Amino acid sequence: MLYEEDYERSDYDLSRVWRIRTSALQMCSDRGYIVNSNDLNMTLPQFKSVYGIQPIRSELNVILAHSMNSSDRLLVYFPDEVKLTADAVHEIHQQLQRDNATKAVIIVQGDVTQPARQAIHELMPSYTLEYVSESELGNSLENDLLHENLTGEDKAEMLYRYKYGDFHTIDWLRDLARDRMRHKFIANKKQDFPLGLLYSLWDASSGWVCVLLVGITAGAIAGIIDIGARWMSDLKDGICADRFWLDREHCCWSANDSIYKENDCNSWTSWPEMMHYYNKFSVWYYMIDFIFYVAWALFMAGFAVSLVKVFAPYACGSGIPEIKTILSGFVIKGYLGKWTFIIKSVGLILASASGLSLGKEGPMVHLACCIGNIFSYLFPKYGLNEAKKREILSASAAAGVSVAFGAPIGGVLFSLEEASYYFPLKTMWRSFFCALIAGITLRIVNPFGSDQTSLFHVDYSMKWTFMELIPFALLGVFGGVIGSFFIWSNIKWCRYRKTNKILGQNPINEVLIVTAITATISYFNPYTRKSASALIKQLFDRCGPEDYMMDLCDYKNKTFGSDKVDPNYHTGEFGIGVQTAFIQLIIALICKLVFTIFTFGIKVPSGLFVPSMAMGAIAGRLLGIKVEQLTYALQSGGEHSAYWSCQIGKDCVMPGLYAMVGAAAVLGGVTRMTVSLVVIMFELTGSLEFIVPTMVAVMFAKWIGDAIYRTGIYDAHIDLNSYPFLDNKGEYPFSTVAMQVMRPGTDRSALKVIYQDRMMVGDIEALLRDTNYNGFPVVVSDIDMFVVGFCTRRDLQGALHSARKTHAYVTTNSKVYFTNNVPEFEPSGNHPAPLRLRKLMDMAPSTVTDQTPMETVIDMFRKLGLRQVLVTKNGRLLGIITKKDILRFMKEGEN
Repeated sequence: MLYEEDYERSDYDLSRVWRIRTSALQMCSDRGYIVNSNDLNMTLPQFKSVYGIQPIRSELNVILAHSMNSSDRLLVYFPDEVKLTADAVHEIHQQLQRDNATKAVIIVQGDVTQPARQAIHELMPSYTLEYVSESELGNSLENDLLHENLTGEDKAEMLYRYKYGDFHTIDWLRDLARDRMRHKFIANKKQDFPLGLLYSLWDASSGWVCVLLVGITAGAIAGIIDIGARWMSDLKDGICADRFWLDREHCCWSANDSIYKENDCNSWTSWPEMMHYYNKFSVWYYMIDFIFYVAWALFMAGFAVSLVKVFAPYACGSGIPEIKTILSGFVIKGYLGKWTFIIKSVGLILASASGLSLGKEGPMVHLACCIGNIFSYLFPKYGLNEAKKREILSASAAAGVSVAFGAPIGGVLFSLEEASYYFPLKTMWRSFFCALIAGITLRIVNPFGSDQTSLFHVDYSMKWTFMELIPFALLGVFGGVIGSFFIWSNIKWCRYRKTNKILGQNPINEVLIVTAITATISYFNPYTRKSASALIKQLFDRCGPEDYMMDLCDYKNKTFGSDKVDPNYHTGEFGIGVQTAFIQLIIALICKLVFTIFTFGIKVPSGLFVPSMAMGAIAGRLLGIKVEQLTYALQSGGEHSAYWSCQIGKDCVMPGLYAMVGAAAVLGGVTRMTVSLVVIMFELTGSLEFIVPTMVAVMFAKWIGDAIYRTGIYDAHIDLNSYPFLDNKGEYPFSTVAMQVMRPGTDRSALKVIYQDRMMVGDIEALLRDTNYNGFPVVVSDIDMFVVGFCTRRDLQGALHSARKTHAYVTTNSKVYFTNNVPEFEPSGNHPAPLRLRKLMDMAPSTVTDQTPMETVIDMFRKLGLRQVLVTKNGRLLGIITKKDILRFMKEGEN
């Protein structure tokens, strides 16, 4: 009995492999590739006699040449592994080189691993690799199209439910129309009391429930990442002897025996002390401390890049450029998946703790969007509709910024200003709710143990004067210049990395080299050795009695008191410590700039917000020290000006304020954010008094930055990766009309269309073979060319394939109708059965006239999320414009 079951199972598997290979070859034949008729029409017994009961999958591979171009060769590849791996992709690459082919269709049995997706993506400039799952070929959606139990409307709707391919653009209008149909269906079910009413209420509240789950999870994950990163960062310097799970700050809090800031307590043990070297002035102490510092940094960074390379290649980088592209309607499969989320969470802790010049804020936006994508599949309303899913992703992006900075309002504005492409009013309210819940959850977790929602809380008691707007504006100018230089340098380096085989194919070596150089140089400067967040907090802070041992607060003639806000502490007369700190800060600024240029873009999770703020805070503190010195010199000279209105002996200038303004200026110069950045800064510091100085610096940074380098860092990386992103904030500077951009231009013979009632099945199959367009306009005839509708390539292929298999009377000579006027079919007659495909057609395609200004066409693409628009004149079709046509024309115009 067992033998019979095994035999039946083998026979079933054989039949399934036969059907899958036949379907794959038929798909290639539809695309115009020459397939041997014996292979295409092979029966199951013939297949069994050729390949055996258990076929070897590598023997099923075949090379096909295109009927119109013999040099266009396609490899149909059947990998042995259940999951497609990166090794299999490398084997395919080698076979393509051996067979002199540039295209491949990979028939995969199961999932595609993240390294395999990355390997396919890296080969894309030179090779076209497409993977198709066996489930799609063996049990495709189109095979169910003509099921006898389905009505005509159900059959038409099924064709609208296919999944988008990888690196494809979604059809916003189609997806939103599907959602309206779903909503209408649910509204009709309200009459079924009480289940219909309950289902309607659940559907209406599902969006709020989804963002609630996203906010709670994002806040909890951010708290875990913050705690883990602080602990591992301090691990480079030592360990808490009696409570190893505590970082240095909490270790000393529990010991309560440290007098001044930056002083270690008895409970904190450095690595040389763990090895019984207690003399901090000995050479061995410094050597052991240095070796442990660099070794821990290399271990953490190496472990992070290894995890990314092996398990989730999409987990590297900031993620914000890709998130912007995805929110605009582009599909990158796996970028928001569970493996990317897990690896990026762990890798972010390791990378930020390693001491590399990077931050956690950008990756937190990516992680929050991963959470939103994962939870959206619990609600089919969002999980099965890509346009609706982007509403959840927009709210998730707001939650990411909320937990990264403790800035819920800034998170909503960031999603509106920088990240989101489609942002209706209901999405803004859900984003606000999601950011609020994420912020509350982070506050409950309390990762910093300070019970404060502002990350860099300041308590300046002084007021700024109007004369200080001049140095604040100078900080804005500096932010615009340094931001533009950073963007230009980083893009140059990233472009070199993409074209260089040594760097591009060895990400682990690159990360280790950058980490070794960063750790070695940073160790000897106290302002580069500490984490960027700790550095920013120190530079924002004003000096007080507890800062007695710090060079940055070495003032002469200062008084002591128990209150930190001591009016006689900032005397303006500097000691030798401030002069030393001044030189160290200049060196730290140069190092931070160089480190960040080479770090942003390497294959570890890396954000840009905190490194940019650190550079700005250093520059601001340096300027603040000089302005404080100038003010002290003016006051001590006896000439009291009304422009510097402050009491003698009181703080006239606060260098920490300049550091805060400088941080906003450089971050604005790098990212070109404005409103959201100002709000984030006052939420970060808890200081509403200094909004105007921040606004002045941010606006000057924006103006100067745009004048020097047109795009921000995220848009520059979008352009570097050639993502099809049509910026909704840009302007179209050319005086052109639709007729000048449309394809095929003035050559009307090159315009490929479908006639509504004059084409045979064979004609449409030939059209599909001879072209690679994603859709075709449907017109009345070749004489008047009046537009009837638009039909996508995939719908046509699925419908024709299903009709061939299920309708005995549909042949190559069957006439295809896209109208309601279809003649009756007589099975006993001499004519083949007609094929009705009107249900497949979009009967209201977006159209413009030939003289429509391109500014208007671009606004239509931006605001409606179009994939293509038809160009007509007096109702007659002239051409078609796609998003790629617009991007290509704008690129040519810029060059």
